[in-house]
Amino acid sequence: MRFKFPLMAIGVEVAMIVLFGLFVQYETDHSILQQTNSTKSTDVDRFLVLYPLFQDVHVMIFAGFGFLMTFLKKYAFSSVGINLFIAALGLQWGTLVCGVLNNHEEKIHIGIINMINADFSTATVLISFGAVLGKISPIQMLIMTLIEITVFAGNEYLVVEIFKASDIGASMTIHAFGAYFGLAVAGILYRPGLRRGHENEESVYHSDLFAMIGTLFLWIFWPSFNSAIADAGDEQYRAIVNTYFSLAACVLTAYAFSSLVQHRGKLDMVHIQNATLAGGVAVGTCADMEIHPYISMIIGSVAGMVSVLGFRFLTPFFATKLRIQDTCGVHNLHGLPGVVGGLAGIAAVAMGASDKSTSAMQAAALGSSIGTAVVGGLITGLILKIPIWGQPPDQNCYDDSVYWEVPRWREHDNRFQEHGSQNQLEPEV
Repeated sequence: MRFKFPLMAIGVEVAMIVLFGLFVQYETDHSILQQTNSTKSTDVDRFLVLYPLFQDVHVMIFAGFGFLMTFLKKYAFSSVGINLFIAALGLQWGTLVCGVLNNHEEKIHIGIINMINADFSTATVLISFGAVLGKISPIQMLIMTLIEITVFAGNEYLVVEIFKASDIGASMTIHAFGAYFGLAVAGILYRPGLRRGHENEESVYHSDLFAMIGTLFLWIFWPSFNSAIADAGDEQYRAIVNTYFSLAACVLTAYAFSSLVQHRGKLDMVHIQNATLAGGVAVGTCADMEIHPYISMIIGSVAGMVSVLGFRFLTPFFATKLRIQDTCGVHNLHGLPGVVGGLAGIAAVAMGASDKSTSAMQAAALGSSIGTAVVGGLITGLILKIPIWGQPPDQNCYDDSVYWEVPRWREHDNRFQEHGSQNQLEPEV
């Protein structure tokens, strides 16, 4: 770890710098302006108009996803820290890969849309990261980021350019793709030693509170995520409004079903942290379509219900029967709601809510996203399973101290818990 990880990280960043030097330039470069007959002020004005939406998406990527995964009692450093590492690497690689596929010129011209799409590509890896959280090394995450974004870009090109499908909020291309990619990797990296759980695979009061902060960041900014790249005007307006009401309806349904499926009707914080966001995922595909706000509320309600039921029944089934250990439950927050979103998109197009695509192409996009994710995840899992990437042993899973310097009190918290009845901790000698 001491030499392998630094050398790989530095090597990748040097490669990024070289590739950016060869293929990337400003959108406002004078030679580009002459070719497109545009003006510098027009490009800058458009950049500044969309920059607030980019900021919102950026907060979701770096703060929302990071804090959402801090629920594990001994893995908060890795949840937030590796999230930052993945996002910083992913946005660079996503800029290059997506730029090459979507740009028909020699150079990649960096504008605000490129930056938003780079963040979107990073989101897929962060979703997959949740499925393998606590069981994977930083080196493995570096490799997984490079591979997954490449596969994601290929599938996105297929969905958008070949199938001409509509998926403005990326229910299929980001959420369903990221979830099933991560599940496929988790299935290959299955650890029999963890089949009965692990003492560190649980939360404490303050860790769940930190995770709820991530939920609030994501919930507040999700309308920006679904509308960031929508066409300005009516479509962007509808994307914001539909997401807004889908999220609101989802919260009530998630709370209701969390109480319903729990003993004595108590709320489960895992459900509240995750299922309340499912409405934003599910409405993504048809967010910019003319579906009417009450339809978006129905979609959000169904997503909240499906997500809670997934956490209650499917997660244990996956772990015991399918040998897939989904740490964060990404299947319930991103996978199932992503499929709901894809199906909603098929129905919306069939009912005439959009004339940009056909139901057949929407179905093909959903199948492509799931199929590509599973195949790509299986191949990636086989690569990551090679025992040279510094994987943590079973007994050290879900523990920051394997890869981080942690405070002394944190290393001895078990001793303090044993003496929890004392009002004060004895000072160290």
